[in-house]
Amino acid sequence: MRSFMAATGTGTIPASSSSHILFSSISQRRHYPLLAWGNPTHSTAPTSAASFRYRTTPRPAAVVTPPTTETTDVGSKRSEKREFYPIEHLTTWLLKHEQSGDIDAELTIVLSSISLACKQIASLLQRSSITNLTGAQGTINIQGEDQKKLDVISNELFCSCLRSSGRTGIIASEEEDVPVAVEETYSGNYIVVFDPIDGSANIDTALTTGSIFGIYGPDKQCLVDLDDDSPLDEAKERCIISVCQPGSNLLAAGYCLYSSSVVFTLSIGKGVFAFTLDPTYGEFVLTHENIQIPKTGKTYSFNEGNYDLWDEKLKNYLDHLRQPGPSGKSYSGRYIGCLVGEIHRMLLRGGIYGNPDNKYSKNGNLRLLYECAPMSYLVEQAGGKATDGRQRILDITPSEVHQRTPIFIGSAEEVEKLEKYLA
Repeated sequence: MRSFMAATGTGTIPASSSSHILFSSISQRRHYPLLAWGNPTHSTAPTSAASFRYRTTPRPAAVVTPPTTETTDVGSKRSEKREFYPIEHLTTWLLKHEQSGDIDAELTIVLSSISLACKQIASLLQRSSITNLTGAQGTINIQGEDQKKLDVISNELFCSCLRSSGRTGIIASEEEDVPVAVEETYSGNYIVVFDPIDGSANIDTALTTGSIFGIYGPDKQCLVDLDDDSPLDEAKERCIISVCQPGSNLLAAGYCLYSSSVVFTLSIGKGVFAFTLDPTYGEFVLTHENIQIPKTGKTYSFNEGNYDLWDEKLKNYLDHLRQPGPSGKSYSGRYIGCLVGEIHRMLLRGGIYGNPDNKYSKNGNLRLLYECAPMSYLVEQAGGKATDGRQRILDITPSEVHQRTPIFIGSAEEVEKLEKYLA
């Protein structure tokens, strides 16, 4: 019979398949809180992960001191009080708003399924070069754009997560020719519109990408003129009618940014909140509460390669931004090539983003239903503005699923200044 010598004992312990050997030294070990910035510390008592929150005030980089410890004796037992930083997970946040009546249980499930899809996409993007997921798929989507491999895979991930939630009735995606009605067995009431990978041209160079989504309730009063005389069955007709709603009908909207951090930004009509993916837990953690976009900014984001194709009024506005202001500094030009990245920076720093129409794209380049409307909803919830140059983006009712629109979006005062130039 084999025997093992315990590190702190003197006898032998018979070995068996069901034996669990406990070393007395383990129980005597002290567990100290983590000191690394960005990680929560842990108390010795069992505590739910949802009861932590990240530190919001940075610790000076040059000074690293352990949290203060208060020790008291209770009889023969010692208890220690240690500093820790509570965090709030996305799931906890959603349940809290469900309990307060801001959202119902079905919407909570839909948002959770979207966050799961975003985690899976983030993982694929991080390993895309290793797993040969870069490059083109060799197919073209309904907009006539070449599809990347991850465009197709990410669309399938979104659709799969939404179907399995059992709370989604209709799905409309940039990568789908027409809206998709979820099978009756798995069907729910919500309509979800999304762009699974925004800025997919950035994938091969490991630059910023993102996902955009919006959630609607059913709307039977939205009617659509169809130029095509071919008959539609009742299910398809009801599907198209329900999807084409103005952004003002949105119940929730958000995006997921895939960059140096993975950030899930969300609004349910009660402000804008951002959650950063913590790889330690594999959970989105609340890091930005009630985001308010600055009223002004010093950054503009336009694809100035199209400058000569734009209207003269818009050119005058951009020429104005380039002129040094009272401080002697002009605006800074920043262009990422990813709408999610542009809006994320703007929500935190202010400024203006524009994707106008031009001589060759009379209706602009971005899609109204699942790009411009959700982003406009978020920016307005944060105190900003969004317009197509003539009217509020959220007031436009789409006449077709993949309809395009010009958009100017950002800090309220910056958009108002632009409107004066375009008037």
